[in-house]
Amino acid sequence: MRIPLVDLQSQYQAIKEEVRAAFDEVLADMELFLGPRTRAFEEAFAAYCGCRYGVGVSSGTDALALALRACGIGPGDEVITVAHTFIATVEAIVQVGARPVFVDIDPQTYTLDPELVSAALTPRTRALLPVHLYGHPADMEPLLAIARRAGLRVIEDASQAHGATYRGRRVGSLGDIGCFSLYYSKNLGAYGEAGICVTNDATLAERLRMLRDHGSRLRYHHELLGSNARLDELQAAVLLVKLRYLDRWNAARQSHASFYNEHLRATGAILPTTRAWATHTYCYYVIQVEQRDRLRYQLEQAGISTGIHYPLPLHLQPACSYLGYQPGSLPRTEACAARIISLPMYPELTEQQLTYVVEQVSQSLALGTPTVER
Repeated sequence: MRIPLVDLQSQYQAIKEEVRAAFDEVLADMELFLGPRTRAFEEAFAAYCGCRYGVGVSSGTDALALALRACGIGPGDEVITVAHTFIATVEAIVQVGARPVFVDIDPQTYTLDPELVSAALTPRTRALLPVHLYGHPADMEPLLAIARRAGLRVIEDASQAHGATYRGRRVGSLGDIGCFSLYYSKNLGAYGEAGICVTNDATLAERLRMLRDHGSRLRYHHELLGSNARLDELQAAVLLVKLRYLDRWNAARQSHASFYNEHLRATGAILPTTRAWATHTYCYYVIQVEQRDRLRYQLEQAGISTGIHYPLPLHLQPACSYLGYQPGSLPRTEACAARIISLPMYPELTEQQLTYVVEQVSQSLALGTPTVER
């Protein structure tokens, strides 16, 4: 049996007639960007998140960069975030001329530890950028309190947490702007690249709309130096179809995670944690074991694909060496990065596939891949 880490074909087969019909409608009128499907998706996704405004953009990276610009973050400013995330989080900060400041994570949720943030504040700090990683929210209440006291903006990187909730509210609706990647493999994904920002602030929403479209409200009249970061109509059409299924797909992911949790508990591996104040939407199902690479090899031999999200923390990446961080700077982040492994996770997994995965993981660990000491 072969089980991929993600199976996009299975999802497509279930919705292909709706998707093809949506594409046909777009191609019939040839309004290919910033048209009626984009507007409909922006409204629907903003409402889903509990926000007043949605601004569709061309990628999650652009969502973050435009959010920072809309909040006035630029050269000389510092933005506090985590090193345990995809590099786009930091690329966006650097693209606007600001400097990322890394803070270590809560090792159970893999998200920004609020207790460590105050010590990282300086007179140049302008924003907090928590990442809701793997589908689990960051602990936003204390982060928002810190931001209020220090007069900081809060921009949520919710690229892996579509539909997740924090104390009953959808992520993305808690800070000044919520940023989502709609990359094709995400819980809600386009057929290529796309992204969206959500906010309750009308001024920020209008600024985001201008920044994504060459700084203009009216064609050929440019109030700002913006960029070309528009969401196209074909992607918006797909996303409108998929949004109707998002809660169902997230429920399936949660069910699969419960199966994994129940059947892998006895292996001694560190399993995902869900805080009492959160719902987890499992963009990835991540466990920790020692000798991670050995387990990956054994699973690959058994036909099971795995991933590592992410093997080298950003503070140790060559591209970030100029920031001056050294090994040992973020001990929790570094320890997790050395031991994490992502198991197959997508809504269409069958019970037979899930059973096979847990059997192979259990056998591999029992045969000598040591587990992590708690």
